[in-house]
Formats: sequence, C-alpha cells, structure tokens
Amino acid sequence: MMCSRMITLLILIVSLTTYAVANASDKPAPSWLQDGQFSWVVGTPVLFPVDPPDDHRYSVKDPTIVRFKDKWHLFCTIRSEKRSHQIEYLSFPDWKEADKAKRHVLDLTDGYYCAPQVFYFRPHKKWYLICQIADQSRKPGLQPAWSTNDKIDDVTGWTKPVLLFDKQPDNVSMWIDFWVICDANKAYLFFTSLNGKMWRADTTLSDFPKGWSRPRIVLEGDIFEASHTYKLKDMDNYLTVVEAQADGRRYYKAYLADTLDGDWQPLAATREKPFASPVNTRQAEHWTDSFSHGELIRAGYDETLTVDPVVNLRFLFQGVSGQDMSGKPYGQIPWKLGLLTFSQ
Repeated sequence: MMCSRMITLLILIVSLTTYAVANASDKPAPSWLQDGQFSWVVGTPVLFPVDPPDDHRYSVKDPTIVRFKDKWHLFCTIRSEKRSHQIEYLSFPDWKEADKAKRHVLDLTDGYYCAPQVFYFRPHKKWYLICQIADQSRKPGLQPAWSTNDKIDDVTGWTKPVLLFDKQPDNVSMWIDFWVICDANKAYLFFTSLNGKMWRADTTLSDFPKGWSRPRIVLEGDIFEASHTYKLKDMDNYLTVVEAQADGRRYYKAYLADTLDGDWQPLAATREKPFASPVNTRQAEHWTDSFSHGELIRAGYDETLTVDPVVNLRFLFQGVSGQDMSGKPYGQIPWKLGLLTFSQ
C-alpha cells in the first residue's frame, strides 16, 4: 500500500512539473534587466520634416506612437518658421511607408502646443492626448493639458485642451514633458523640471484626469527632460527612460522600480553605461550624435503603457548630427525621427 501511494505521488509530481514547464513563459527575462547593458542598431531616419506650401518646417520631434487596427498612429511636434510648436498626426501600416504618409496638423489651440503622449483610457473608452500648452495666466506659462477623442484617426475629433491641474502646485516653479501611466488603482503623472529632478503626482482612476496630488520629487541626478515610464510585460517591474545631456549632446538613461509609487533604481544611468547613446549604438549610415525625446514601442495601446522587454524591443527617438546642429538656435535644429532596434 505504501509503495503504491509513493508511485501515485511521484506520478502526480511529474505531471505537475510537466504542466508547469509546458505552461511557463518560453521567453526568458532579458539580460539587460540584470546587467543594464543595452546595445542598439539604428537605421536611416524614418521621418523627416516636410514643408507645406506656405511654411518651412525645421524639425519633427517628440514622438508618441501606438499600433492599433493594423496601423501605426504617430503624433509628434513640428517646429516651423510661422509657428514654433504644433502637433502633427500621421498613420501608416509599415515603417517603410512612414515618410510617405499624409500629415495632419491637429487644430488644438491657436497658440503653443507640443510634446504629445497618446493612449486609450479603457475606463472612459476614449483616446487621450496629453500635451503641454501655453497659459499666460499661470506661472510657469507652460502647463500640462489633456484632450480626448473617440477615434484615434479622427483628426478633427480632438477636444480643446483642458489643464490637468485646477491650480498651479505651490511647490513647482518649472516643469516640462508630461507623461501619464496607470496601474490597477491609480493614474500617475511624471514630469521633469530641467534641473536634475523627476516628479510624480497621482490621482484615482475614477477621478482621472482631475484630482492630482501635490507633486513630489522621486528621482534626482544627471537628468534633463522627456521621462517616459512603462510597465514591463509579464514582469513585476516598471522602466523609466529619461533624457540627459553630455557636452551638448542628448542621450538616454534608464531606471527600474517595482511599483509606480516606488523608488527608482539606476539600471543604465551613466554616460559610460547609458540606455541609448553613441557609445552603445551602431549606425549603418551615420546621421545622429544625439538620442533625444523618444518613446519605446509598446506591446499595446492602453493606459498601462506595457512594453514587451523580450520581443523586438525598439525605441523611436529624435536625432541629429553634431554637424547639422552646429551654430543653430535650438528652434532651428533639424531633428528627424529614427528607430533603434535592440541587438544582443
């Protein structure tokens, strides 16, 4: 009887082990999650500024992008002679067609609007566009705002921007590049302040896009702007990538946290060991020395901002060569968009 029970137990153990192996993810954790070593390949630019008949465009920059219904939907900032900051939208099925796609300037305000972020907020069943606009009644005049749309590709369907905060937070005198990400309970707003600080505010999902808490500093260091935060698919980690500067050139650093309200730990956060910079990228045809304001390609399009850390990790960024930016005022730097692909 004892022998029979032992055999039955062994069969059960083997069966459970076989089930666990068969149902475990066949995607191992990426090596960069342990060692912070990133290596990238960058192709030729995927998007250039295109002049309309009555204007000259200096640059295309600040991209945000999602894949929805078999198309890429890309929003970006354009800078031109007539207007310094506007948001442009285009869609295309494949990257090789990006620079041929029809461009649409969104009619959000008559003034300044730029640095978009797009996602689908499932509780409201609406697309949200987070951006920064100018409001001269406040100090600072640059303010975070939101706009919504029932259809991401309806270029005339975006609502007029509404400020995220009912009044200016009393502890913030400078902020830029606003980024929203949600977990199961809250929405979190991250931004930087151009002085080595990254900030966070939060609100409940039921109160979003209003009800933000008083912002608090969550990261300090050699960081500049364009902090973008993502959930790592099938893992209990969040990844923040944030822009830094070295000798006038832009590069990206990376930090990890277990929760969105947790502590950010450096992953690839020095000039010698960056997330993305000239030291860890290969270019078949050299065209950029800066790796600036960019967005990781997401595995979905909703408010969780989930990225697959194993399969086809890519980073859409704005770049420019040192030669092309030399001697130009910032607004006239000819930024173009490029795509980094992770390389083992």
